[in-house]
Amino acid sequence: MRGVWVAVLAAVYLLHGLSGQSCAKILAAPWPQQAGAPSEGEANPAPKRWYKGNLHTHSLWSDGDDFPEMIVDWYRERGYHFLAMSDHNILSEGEKWISLTEVEKRGGKQAFPRYQARFPADWIEMEGTPETGSKVRLQPLSKIQAAFEIPGKFLLIPSEEITDKGVHINATNIGEVLQPQGGASFVDMVRNNLRAVAEQAERTGRDILPSLNHPNLSDRGLSAEELAWLLENRFFEVWNGVEGDGDLGSVKRHSLERMWDITTTLRLTQYNAPPMYGLATDDSHNYHGNQKAKPGRGWIQVRAESLSTQAILDAMRAGDFYSSTGVELTELAFDPVTRRLSIAIRPDGEAQFTTRFIGTRKNYDTSTTARLDPATGEVVPGILDYSAELGEVLAVVEGLRAEYQCTGDELYVRAEVTSSEAPEFPTTESPVQKCWTQPYAWQVGPAAPRGDGPDVPGRERSGKAEPTLHLNRSGLGD
Repeated sequence: MRGVWVAVLAAVYLLHGLSGQSCAKILAAPWPQQAGAPSEGEANPAPKRWYKGNLHTHSLWSDGDDFPEMIVDWYRERGYHFLAMSDHNILSEGEKWISLTEVEKRGGKQAFPRYQARFPADWIEMEGTPETGSKVRLQPLSKIQAAFEIPGKFLLIPSEEITDKGVHINATNIGEVLQPQGGASFVDMVRNNLRAVAEQAERTGRDILPSLNHPNLSDRGLSAEELAWLLENRFFEVWNGVEGDGDLGSVKRHSLERMWDITTTLRLTQYNAPPMYGLATDDSHNYHGNQKAKPGRGWIQVRAESLSTQAILDAMRAGDFYSSTGVELTELAFDPVTRRLSIAIRPDGEAQFTTRFIGTRKNYDTSTTARLDPATGEVVPGILDYSAELGEVLAVVEGLRAEYQCTGDELYVRAEVTSSEAPEFPTTESPVQKCWTQPYAWQVGPAAPRGDGPDVPGRERSGKAEPTLHLNRSGLGD
């Protein structure tokens, strides 16, 4: 099977102008496979452990309300192992100054005094006077890394949230700032920005992992069908910690979990392509009184060989991680031989746990209907409703251990664990703690052509017909 994909990939990469040497380098990269399946020739894989991290974080470098090192200190002191600073359209490097007036406007009167109390005077750089307007320098990530990183215990990863109108894409481990690429539609904007990320990764030899943020922001964005068609995108936020950002959907939008099941089903059945992997993130902006975008609400647990950027990215691409708002797993295993998915949950006081195994069967009802606005009776553009057989609950298990034995008729299966306890920092969209595994038990065959985009009511096709694209080390095909 790998030989078929290599032939397709080679043709696609050469079509898009990559050199034979670059093509060979990309194709030599490890082939992505489901977590739980050992790599070829890896009889005794190196021991791995779980690392907790957040990949979506904002500071005063863009629209956050606290200093970056105060934020880093918060996460490190609370047991996180890695953190990505992902400010909008900027890398936190170089020289940037901010007025104390602006600091107070965003974070309140306590923001700067707290900063002064935490760090010594020779760390804080000031200019100006109260009469002319005092300013403080925002310290670059490289200086913060030198002060806070501890090998094997805490890691900082550079990142940028490429913010292009309604499209927001995190580029984790990016090396140079990327300006928004624009486009005539949401699809075009996503593709153009993902292409720019891939080009930087190829040019610099740097491994960059892009992910689509809050797909339901402002009740608009890509449809589930468009997201399934965009095979270049392999990661998206299934849960975002900002209050009211659309995690649960609306009349106009599927919930993010429902969107995940739709896109997974469509990718496997229409495009013979791997599913997207789902992230939980903070998208933290507020570190003082404002409750809208607090830290500590969503994170990922990555099972990696070491606490290094490359090991974290490699494990994520293999799907060897889960997302959480509070539930912690002590065991997560999928046996590719017996096709059994097993999990064990860490006890949490008197909390009760319910595990739902969710998936779509191969003979599912494929019918769709246009969604009608209950208030007007008119068709809601950009959304189709699917049968309950798509993303159905396959089994429910109570308690600290749960297993699901695949029968062979599932396209995929994933686990969702719900606790009876509230998170430390709950929102109206997250009243109880949860965690989500990635999809397992899926298989893909030979590449299928994508055509020029899906048919969705009220949407014009914006893609162009071209070969199905799959993954290189940047997670993109073109």
